[in-house]
Amino acid sequence: MRVQPQIGGGMAGEIEARLKALDLALPEVPLPVADYVSFLHLNGQLFVAGQLPLKDGKLAVTGTLGAGLDIAQGQDAARLCALNILAQAKAALGDLDRIVQCLRLNGFVSSAPGFVDHPKVINGASELIVKVLGQKGRHTRIAVGCASLPLGAAVEIDAIFAVD
Repeated sequence: MRVQPQIGGGMAGEIEARLKALDLALPEVPLPVADYVSFLHLNGQLFVAGQLPLKDGKLAVTGTLGAGLDIAQGQDAARLCALNILAQAKAALGDLDRIVQCLRLNGFVSSAPGFVDHPKVINGASELIVKVLGQKGRHTRIAVGCASLPLGAAVEIDAIFAVD
């Protein structure tokens, strides 16, 4: 079981090239804020803990969908979560090309009563993962609403990958 980031890594591969072509940069990985690990690599799977919409180390999108935030803002938050997921995966694996398949995204949306567009919000993350990973990015998913998320975040997403 590997729980510490690997230092270094090989040359940029196909997925790194795709990130560059999309003009996307992976953020620095934050340390866990409680008694958990950011990822676990076990038995050919990589489990990435829930990621918030952090940008430059700060929470970028806070609030509630359907009560101050619109779908586009929620999608922006979901994309940031996806970039943070990929950053954690790179920290865990050293090389994103070790990803065989994204198996699952679990998306949580801070939402007002009556808000029903959770899938549209989490599409921001799903679409980014597919753009970056190609067919390896096709995944199963949940998109659920909740009353609140840590630190007032608008969205939180975790992931499971099959890896070599």
